[in-house]
Amino acid sequence: MASPRRDGIFYGLLGSVLWVGGRLPLALTRPVCRRLVRAGLRFAARDRTRMAEHLAIAFPELDESQRRRLVKGCADHFGDMFAEVAWLRRAGAEDVRRMVDFEGLKHLARPVEKGRGVVLATGHAGNWELLNAAVGISQIPMSIAVRELKSPRMDEIITSLRARFGTEVIPRGASAGKKLLEALGRGRVVGLLIDQDIPTIPGVFVPFFGRPAWTPSGAAMIALRAGCDLVPGFIHRRPDGSHLVKFEAPLPVPSEGSLEDRVWALTAAVAARTEWQIRAWPEQWVWMHRRWRTQPDSDRAS
Repeated sequence: MASPRRDGIFYGLLGSVLWVGGRLPLALTRPVCRRLVRAGLRFAARDRTRMAEHLAIAFPELDESQRRRLVKGCADHFGDMFAEVAWLRRAGAEDVRRMVDFEGLKHLARPVEKGRGVVLATGHAGNWELLNAAVGISQIPMSIAVRELKSPRMDEIITSLRARFGTEVIPRGASAGKKLLEALGRGRVVGLLIDQDIPTIPGVFVPFFGRPAWTPSGAAMIALRAGCDLVPGFIHRRPDGSHLVKFEAPLPVPSEGSLEDRVWALTAAVAARTEWQIRAWPEQWVWMHRRWRTQPDSDRAS
């Protein structure tokens, strides 16, 4: 667990980057933020170790030098992402539109036009904050469930950023599920990140890079209860600095077995699509996250 001092340093630096970066052009802030993240990673031995261990799990066929290159690529990605998040605080809808291209937007737009909600399942791949903004500028109403940050000031800043283009931000907690179902009833898209091991929320063990991973099951459960589409959607950065947002066709809804069986099957299907996205652009994922910390023989499984 991170110490309060370390959290304070991190949030202080992040706040400074957001404040300064939002006032400078991306052509300048991207390389600066890359250098900052690279420098920070040199002092973050635990994160470097986790990244190396997780890349070895996911890509056993790569040698050590190839994995080191992925770690460097990941640092550059997060540098670019921090610069883009700072830029988003002042960017207008047209600015976002020029940076982002879409594929498969119809999978969200068509149901919403008919007053039906959609569950959008995504992950911490690419610039997920830009994905949120991209949905917003498309005039598609979206509600997202988020975990509050430890720093109240930073939580206020990030919540304001996420709501800039019309997103409804719902904090995780006892009432979150009810609020998300209500949002679906109002014909909104409900966006959920499903690629982190969070022992305190409902989940199931599904395969992820060939190993059991505790995965949030809320997206599958809500979609099944509401009888709505579950659409995988992701964003990735392209070599020219632009981004592609792609929404896939709705996942087939399991019709056999108990509710628990169907939740498992649908969650496993979403996890498989997330894994595909990460394999395609491995440098654009959060390899420092402890994705496999909870295992079936741990206390959480009982």
